[in-house]
This record gives sequence, structure tokens and C-alpha cells, in this order.
Amino acid sequence: MGLLDPVTRPLGRAMIRYLTSDLREFQPAATSDPEKLRAALRPGDVLLVEGSTRVAAVIKYLTQSTWSHSALYIGTHDGQPHRLIEVDIEHGCITVPLEKYELQQTRICRPVGLDEAGCGTIIKFMTDRLGLAYDTRNVIDLARYLFPMPPIPQRFRRRMLALGSGDPTRAICSTLLAQAFESVQYPVLPRVSRAKANTRRRREQRREVLHIRHYSLYAPRDFDLSPYFAIIKPTIEAGFDYRSIIWRRPPKAA
Repeated sequence: MGLLDPVTRPLGRAMIRYLTSDLREFQPAATSDPEKLRAALRPGDVLLVEGSTRVAAVIKYLTQSTWSHSALYIGTHDGQPHRLIEVDIEHGCITVPLEKYELQQTRICRPVGLDEAGCGTIIKFMTDRLGLAYDTRNVIDLARYLFPMPPIPQRFRRRMLALGSGDPTRAICSTLLAQAFESVQYPVLPRVSRAKANTRRRREQRREVLHIRHYSLYAPRDFDLSPYFAIIKPTIEAGFDYRSIIWRRPPKAA
């Protein structure tokens, strides 16, 4: 990668400025009240974000999903409450306040059955990687899909996200989270194959064998689709009563 650095770095910085700018026609809308969102989150939860930037539009197109970004909620960090760890395209792996996304469409994905020790290991995995740079080559690769081109067959779109340099000192948001959960062997969306197994009664059974996919193939939507993560909706968690809604009624005709 060394010979390409003088080229990729300036180009990468220019691409970052362009990709991180908001789309004018996009109007983000919060799906949860900020106070309810804060109350519903627990350390170890994955927060998915819709995103309103150009790069968000690319990721949503390639993954055919609402979600373009993922972050890990860690609670209090260095005395500051309600903190997330994310991999930002401009600043790399950093901690940010939850308020950054309180006015955007979000979804809470909670790992079911994850114990306190496993949660602590995942959070430590992420905090140990604070300061990692974003994979600049991935930025350049993603930028190609902003230009007119023939439609990409759906079966190839996910592979388009696994185009980074592979440098272990760099990362993108969903791949680093996938590695964190992989460190405690918690499944996200593994490949499943079926193998034959014989019981003592010599009856043929079929059992599922889980294969952890390579972390570079994970996208934010995988935490949403995963059968091992519960979807937590803050409005419902706070005790939703439809009878409390005040509907605006049109005036009666004269």
C-alpha cells in the first residue's frame, strides 16, 4: 500500500469532504423521543442510524436497507454519560454523545442472552481500538457508486462493501462491531449449513452448524436482521397507550 499513499491520501480527504455532506433532498426524522431513547438503551446495545449523507445513500443502496451506520452504546465513559463508540468516516474510531443521533431515525438492536462478562469484553474490545483510522481505500471504492452506472445485481452488492485495504489499523463501522462480537463468539448473522448426525438410536437427524463469516462482509442491517438481536422500541418500552394519543380532527362541515 505504501506506493499508493501519496495518491490515496489526498484523494481520500477530498472524497471524505464530499461523501460526508448531507443530501439536500433528505429530511431525517427521529423515530423515538430523545428521553425515551436514552432510557431504553443498555451497554452492549447496537444503535443503527439511517444517515443523511452521500455515503449513507451509497451504503443503503448497496445493502438495500434503511440503515447506513452502526455504533455500540457503552453508557458512561470517562465520566461522561450516554456515550457511543463508532467508526466515523472522517475521524476514525471515536466516542460520541448519544445526542449526535437523537434527532435521526434509529433502531436499538440488543444481543439476547449476552452476559455481563461478555458485554464487558465487547466494550473493552471497542475501547481498546479508539483512535483507529477509517479505511480510506474503502471511501474511494464506495465513492464510485455515486456516479451513473448500470444496476448492480443484488447478489454482488454486499461484496462491494468488502473492498478496503485490509490494514488491521483501519476499520469501518459494522466490520469492527462484528469483530467485537466475534471476540466472545456471539453470532450476528452467521452462515448456516446443515450436516447429518446420528443419535444413539441410529436415527438420522439434521443439525445446524454456524459458520462465522469474515467480518468484512458485515453491514449495519445485519444487526437488524439477526435472529440473535432483539429490536427494542423506546416508545413501547416506556409504556405505550394508544388511547393517550390526541388526534387532530378536521373541522366539521357547516
